[in-house]
Parts: sequence; structure tokens; C-alpha cells
Amino acid sequence: MVHMPSSPAVPLLCPLCRAPLNAADGGQAAPRPAALVCASGHSFDAARQGYFNLLVGKGTVFEADSAEMVAARFAFLEGGHYRPLSDAVATAVTPVLSGGAGTILDSGTGTGHYLRALLDALAPTTPGLTAVALDISKFALRRAARLNPEAINLVCDVWQPLPVADAAVDVITVIFAPRNAAEFARVLRPGGRLVVVTPRAGHLAAVTRQTGMLGIGADKDDRLAESMSGHFVVRSVQDLDVPMVLTRGDVADLAFMGPAGHHLDRAAIYGRLDGLAAATEVEARFRITVFSPAGPPG
Repeated sequence: MVHMPSSPAVPLLCPLCRAPLNAADGGQAAPRPAALVCASGHSFDAARQGYFNLLVGKGTVFEADSAEMVAARFAFLEGGHYRPLSDAVATAVTPVLSGGAGTILDSGTGTGHYLRALLDALAPTTPGLTAVALDISKFALRRAARLNPEAINLVCDVWQPLPVADAAVDVITVIFAPRNAAEFARVLRPGGRLVVVTPRAGHLAAVTRQTGMLGIGADKDDRLAESMSGHFVVRSVQDLDVPMVLTRGDVADLAFMGPAGHHLDRAAIYGRLDGLAAATEVEARFRITVFSPAGPPG
């Protein structure tokens, strides 16, 4: 892996004044900038792990994942259980990014596992690929920055204006993460693609009730379409079913890494699994929807 270049390849914007952000090396040669600064003097230092925290203001209503939830997600994804999903997303974006260069924005990157798989899959056809990874959890970004040091890893709130210039990216991936359609449309180049992954009805049904995980609402597809309306049109839809055989520990990680982790601790989740078999068959059901920007009105 290579490190992030000393000057961001994607035009970034200051979250305070919206002026361009530039790299500052602190007077020392380094594999990544020591800070990002704008002409107004706003400065954002690189964390020791290599990410930049661009959260400003009073914060967000969105609850960031805790360090323990992130650790559970890291452990589960390291097990390769969702690798078929990563491969399918890579297949969906390859036609857009093949050709030597391109920029991908992974919004809600989490631990960075999906982006890592994309970067590895696209490397042979897109050697000049640039990646920007966003997440609201600094605990997630600590792991993501280690996994993807060549990406620009930014802690920010997706519900605020994104710290990326207009029409600066070719592909946006949103895998089990919030969707700000207006901002995605602003930063996506004409002809670009937005790839959204959502769970389908029956996702993890074998363990949902026992672990306290949330079920999938019957109106989930309608809500996705409504949230994208006016900004994007659907180009393709692919359903992917992934059968898995999980240990009790895997199931506990799976439950704790998601929304259930905000209101149940891991010990409480594990305590629910006493009657679960040592190896449980579970099916993950995903929907991969590819959008393109909507044309101008009329």
C-alpha cells in the first residue's frame, strides 16, 4: 500500500468557510500531510492514525458508533463473511472507473473493509484511483485509516455540507450508511454513479429476533426511492443472497456492530444466544442499487 499524497488529489473544502483546503506538511517531509488548512487560517491536524477530524459546530443528531461497536464490526468483516458483497460492489463500479484514473467517495466507510476490497479490485484497471473515505465515528476512522492509508480519511457528518468540491468524484458508495442525496448529487461528476447497498426483507432473519436486531421495514425500498427522487434515477438493481455459517461469537459481533449496539451492550446480546447452535446457518440478503444523476428539470 502507498500512503496518501502530500497534497490532496481531490479538491477539499473547509467545513467552516467552504474555502479550499490545502495540505500543510509542518515543515517536515512526511508520507501524509500534517494538517489541512484553508486561506482563512482554519486548520485541521492529522490524527496519529492518519485521518482528519472535520466535525465542527454543535455536533450531529446522528449517533456515532462506539469503539466497542467498531471493534465488533472489524472482527466480523475480517472473517470475510461479507466478502461476496464487496466483490459485487466492485463489479458494479468497475465500468465507471476503468481507464487509468478516477475518484471514489466511500460515505459511511466504517472500518474501511469495503473500500479496501474496492481499491484492491480496481487497482489493475485504475492505477490512478483516488479515494476519499467519510465517517462520523472517529473510532471507525482510526481503523479505516490504518487499513486504507492511501485514502483521504475524514471524520465528518454526512448530513452537513460535505467537505468536497462540486463535481469532484466519479463514484460514491454508500453501504449501510445514511444518504444525503442533495450533497451526493453536488459532488458527483456528470456521468458518475452512486452505488447504494441496503438490506432486503429476510436479511439475517434466523437470528434477528433472538439478538434484538432491528427488522427490515416493508417500506424500505420506497423510502430509498423517495430519498433519491429529484436528484438521481435508478440505473440497475441487483439482489444478492449470501449464505453464512456463523459461530455464537460471529452472531454477537453481527448484532452488536449494527443499530442494536446503540441500545444493547455486547454482553447482553451474547446472553441472548444460550439456545443458539454452535454453528448457525444465516442468510444475508442485500440489494445493490446503482443510480445516475438526474437530468436538469424539463
